Amino acid sequence: MIKAEDANVLVVCTPNGLHAEHSIRGLENGIHVLCEKPMALKVDDCISMMNAAQKAGKHLLVVKQNRYNPPVVTVKRLLDENKLGKISGFQVNGFWNRPSSYYKQSWHGSLDMDGGTLFTQFSHFIDLLYWFLGDVERVEAMAGNFQHADLIEFEDSACILIKMKNGAIGSFNYNVNAFQKNMEGSVTLFGESGSVKIGGEYLNILEYFLVEGMEIPDLKKGNPANNYGTHLGSMNNHREVYDHLEKVLSGEQAPLPDPRDAMKTVEIISKIYQKIR
Repeated sequence: MIKAEDANVLVVCTPNGLHAEHSIRGLENGIHVLCEKPMALKVDDCISMMNAAQKAGKHLLVVKQNRYNPPVVTVKRLLDENKLGKISGFQVNGFWNRPSSYYKQSWHGSLDMDGGTLFTQFSHFIDLLYWFLGDVERVEAMAGNFQHADLIEFEDSACILIKMKNGAIGSFNYNVNAFQKNMEGSVTLFGESGSVKIGGEYLNILEYFLVEGMEIPDLKKGNPANNYGTHLGSMNNHREVYDHLEKVLSGEQAPLPDPRDAMKTVEIISKIYQKIR
């Protein structure tokens, strides 16, 4: 396809385990690449992708559409302006539903092509944790496969304890066992000057806001969740992703998303899976 078409941009939407190979092939053929999450399943593959982009002189972008959710943008601004003060604690929850039909006769559930629940369902949560608080220093983890034992090669539920390099400590609890439908996707931060919670099913609602000297902001309505038939997924912000891509290709200053951030997500997930496995 690459050789047959006069293409400017390759959008990689293949299974996770093929992202690196397909992205590098596009870059080596002189085409800009927009890669869906996760960037890859191994840090070394992420580095190879970035090296290929640098050698080709082409852009490599990774989809991180939840960064455009209105409550996420608001909390990031609070952190950048130090409105919450020093963050001491956090809680991240991802309680979703993935029925057996999602995994049957699919690459979903395979270690080689899927990689794990953190890669396919909850990498956006890890991305936001890193975007908000910086790098991870230490993790401890417990996990199990309770409802998908004959369908997937990894965990469907886990509890993670995390210490950030800035000293904050917190937990990340996730599973795909919520009964019949997605239940919650949330990030809660506890700071010296305020506490906030981004919640809803898809990090789409500012559920709690108590910040010194501030009123709760009136946020614009976010986009609906993506409908995948068997389930709903993350927010439908791909229009913003493509607007960003257009700005980058036209030479405008566009700070998001950085492939190094996407690589850091893979690195943190790999650190967690080293503990689990």
